[in-house]
Amino acid sequence: MGNALLQLCYLIGSITFIMGLKMLSHPDTARKGNLVAAAGMIISIFGTIFLFRSENAEHLHNYVWIFAALAIGTVVGTMAAKKVQMTAMPEMVSLFNGMGGACAMLISIVEYRRVMDIVAATPSYVPETGKMIVVVLGMLIGTVSFAGSMIAWGKLNGRIKDRTIPGGQMINFVIFAGLIILVAIVVGGFFPAMPALFYGILTLAALYGVLFVMPIGGADMPVVISLLNSFTGVAAAFGGFLYNNPVMLTGGILVGSAGTILTILMCKAMNRSLKNVLIGSFGGAKAVAGGAAKEQGNYKEISVSDSATLMAYAQKVIIIPGYGLAVAQAQHVCHELEKVLEEKGVEVMYGIHPVAGRMPGHMNVLLAEADVPYEKLLEMEDANEQMGTTNVVLILGANDVVNPAAKEDPSSPIYGMPILEVEKAEHVIVNKRSMKPGYAGIENELFFRPKTSMLFGDAKKALQSLVTELKSID
Repeated sequence: MGNALLQLCYLIGSITFIMGLKMLSHPDTARKGNLVAAAGMIISIFGTIFLFRSENAEHLHNYVWIFAALAIGTVVGTMAAKKVQMTAMPEMVSLFNGMGGACAMLISIVEYRRVMDIVAATPSYVPETGKMIVVVLGMLIGTVSFAGSMIAWGKLNGRIKDRTIPGGQMINFVIFAGLIILVAIVVGGFFPAMPALFYGILTLAALYGVLFVMPIGGADMPVVISLLNSFTGVAAAFGGFLYNNPVMLTGGILVGSAGTILTILMCKAMNRSLKNVLIGSFGGAKAVAGGAAKEQGNYKEISVSDSATLMAYAQKVIIIPGYGLAVAQAQHVCHELEKVLEEKGVEVMYGIHPVAGRMPGHMNVLLAEADVPYEKLLEMEDANEQMGTTNVVLILGANDVVNPAAKEDPSSPIYGMPILEVEKAEHVIVNKRSMKPGYAGIENELFFRPKTSMLFGDAKKALQSLVTELKSID
């Protein structure tokens, strides 16, 4: 009876994971989807704690440790989620993703030690090849995800700078080859009583995770976060295989497959190949090399009053949100600007680039927080189709995703990356704090074009001033 109830709990958990993921595909249902998936997780956890029985019909024990860990994790997770600013959300995602990889790594270590205890007690025992493959690969992938996510977290919050190691790509290849050899040796059982080989894989995997992410430039970080997230999902799925746990397996497969699909979409949006992502050969060094400034001429500055007048008498305005909007926490006043313009009969839409911000969907989440209708968020292709009939484009803290060098300059590190083609509009207003380059570290030629005017200042203050000016225009 207990086992049947446990399997029912796992079935409910698996179904809610699938339902939750489906609901996450739309902002209107995303919050409910999170709650549905969380409810399924809670059912699965408590079902495991109270209904699980081992092969010897023994229940779980150490309830004090189990519930203490649950309590600590719940408190820490809740406090972190409540306090985190939207600008810090990408690094929080990276940190939590790393914790998932660490869990998968620790599960594999525990299971490997259990196998070694059996080998020590029964010298004639030969570990199952299939189980050893799952244990070793789960540990390897989880370790890479953990180490890489920690570096990504450090780079996103500014604690770790981009570092290009001489011969780094060759070093990565050597480490990867060493990992393959060690995995083959350990899985093949050639030296079953030598844990040093297993921990050698652990060490090399951690080193590979660090070296894999370290040289990658900030502009490519959304792809890295998505890829590492898929790694964590795959590692969790291996844990599901180990424990014959269907809900853990389902969750891991969902995360792994969704992360992989998202990574491919991100690569397409940034004109990167998945192969280049996997071998860590893109980003930092290239961006620095391509970031040399060249004579651009003079830029044209515009006042708040003139900006408000342009938009007030426009028929269509497209707003391009970027990381600067998130830094200023200006999403709510941006929504207010949108409503004021619509009261004046102006059609207002938002152009969303797939990699705007610091992680996939960053701008969508930011605007959803301010209750911007989802129907107003245009994907890049749809936004580009409407640029030709747009009177004013207002760019708020975005840089690389509107840089014409991606289409015009073959020497640029972002050449070939699809961009929002804002130059098709009649007027382009760019709000930035200064003329400093964006996250990719390269100059933006758009700022010096005839159609472009610069509106300097903090995004929130600039938008508040625009709203005030617009309200004063009859």
